[in-house]
Amino acid sequence: MKHLRSIAVAGFLAATVLPAAAMDISGAGATFPYPIYAKWADAYKKETGVGLNYQSIGSGGGIKQIEARTVTFGASDAPLKGDELDKNGLAQFPMVMGAIVPVVNLEGIKAGELVLDGPTLAKIYLGDIKTWDDPAIKKLNPNAKLPSQAIAVVHRSDGSGTTFNFAYYLAQVSPEWKDKVGYNTSVEWPVGIGAKGNEGVSNNEAQTKGSIGYVEYAYALQNKLTYTKMINKDGKTVSPTSEAIQAAAANADWGSVPGYGVILADQPGAGSWPMTAATFILIPKQPQDAAATTEALKFFAWAYAKGGKMAEDLVYVPMPKSVAAQVEAMWAKEIKDSSGKPLHVTSN
Repeated sequence: MKHLRSIAVAGFLAATVLPAAAMDISGAGATFPYPIYAKWADAYKKETGVGLNYQSIGSGGGIKQIEARTVTFGASDAPLKGDELDKNGLAQFPMVMGAIVPVVNLEGIKAGELVLDGPTLAKIYLGDIKTWDDPAIKKLNPNAKLPSQAIAVVHRSDGSGTTFNFAYYLAQVSPEWKDKVGYNTSVEWPVGIGAKGNEGVSNNEAQTKGSIGYVEYAYALQNKLTYTKMINKDGKTVSPTSEAIQAAAANADWGSVPGYGVILADQPGAGSWPMTAATFILIPKQPQDAAATTEALKFFAWAYAKGGKMAEDLVYVPMPKSVAAQVEAMWAKEIKDSSGKPLHVTSN
């Protein structure tokens, strides 16, 4: 947890050391992008003097806070549909992409050694596969020394976009999961122990022998968790690399869905990571505090332009420049003050 805490401190300082007269940006929501938002916040504070106060409380909490207008922006890994955006007067856009990974705590198993596929993962989370030496897991890992140990399932207890994308993937690969559980930011888990946030799942999984959980890949790396490989839709065994995330996003038609709400799970392609996800920003089209929203849009434009390398260092994938340009054009057209004046002017 040491590295994760250092990032949290950097993000906290960026939000608190400013003079009272300075304009802070307030946001809340998804834990999935928290490592990169904290890193961007630290760099942006040093460059501009403007701080970011981001509460990593889960996508469900972020949606509630932006609907209540208690923060400048909300963040969610579960994109809202067009009618929801219209009802709440919100604009939505993708900020960055990453991977969700299964993580296990098994003695003698190192990161990237164990292989799982979607149907097997669904059966584990349905409670149908109960021990690590189950034939389905042994078939995928013929050379691994798998113990006859009970599987301790760990899942999110809070409203979570990570859960939305994880459950969405399981629904694509398992008809039983689709019928019995489905997908949403919160679901009725058939089995397992709940933990709050990617941080809570990481901590619980690290402390529980024989456990399995799911987290954003940056958390797995920072906390030295044992992530698995996956067999993707094309039947290929893949690791959660930047290239695999990019492969999953390669055919995404971002403009085809209201609010750019493309779901990247279970995409075809030999190199695609099957649990790839984008994370989204929600911001009012006519905000109560135009000055704060203007500052937020400046921050997001800066992140699109200058945050790519920092994202890649944490194994996130930046949005393509063409998508960033579309998003900034949307800001200029749709996000306005009470007099109808655009709050963002594109640099084109």
